[in-house]
Amino acid sequence: MQNTDNLSKKTQAEGGEIATNEFLAFTLGNEEYGIDILKVQEIRGYEAVTRIANAPEFLKGVINLRGIIVPIVDMRIKFNLGTPTYDQLTVVIILNIGARVVGMVVDSVSDVMTLLPEQVRPAPEMNTTFNDDFLIGLGTLEERMLILVDIEKLMSSPEMGLTDHAE
Repeated sequence: MQNTDNLSKKTQAEGGEIATNEFLAFTLGNEEYGIDILKVQEIRGYEAVTRIANAPEFLKGVINLRGIIVPIVDMRIKFNLGTPTYDQLTVVIILNIGARVVGMVVDSVSDVMTLLPEQVRPAPEMNTTFNDDFLIGLGTLEERMLILVDIEKLMSSPEMGLTDHAE
């Protein structure tokens, strides 16, 4: 029985879906986070946004991106990581979430990391302001630790209010 389990794992790995995962690494405060690179459309410098009346504080506003109105979420505000500062390193990661394009403001983007399944550990249960429903786990690569976020699940959650839930 053990041999067939190993064979099926090897076959899954050869299929490419489970063998490696690529994550875009970005920083918020002193922490490094990672999101699925396949959700990223582009990375842009931070620019002024058009505010929307009565929007939640974390929703900075919208931008016009080549004719598409894109809501911009400040992840530092969303995760309660202190007062955001906007400088030359601040970037907006443009995401494709389902049928929606959404931007998220982060302090900086560092690189793309490829993690093997054994490099992803489950996140410990903690009583934090961050809803751990959106955590994939913790990615480890040498001395680095990446908090891996299921960005599609987070951005399409009802609390974000960015997608239509009647789908």
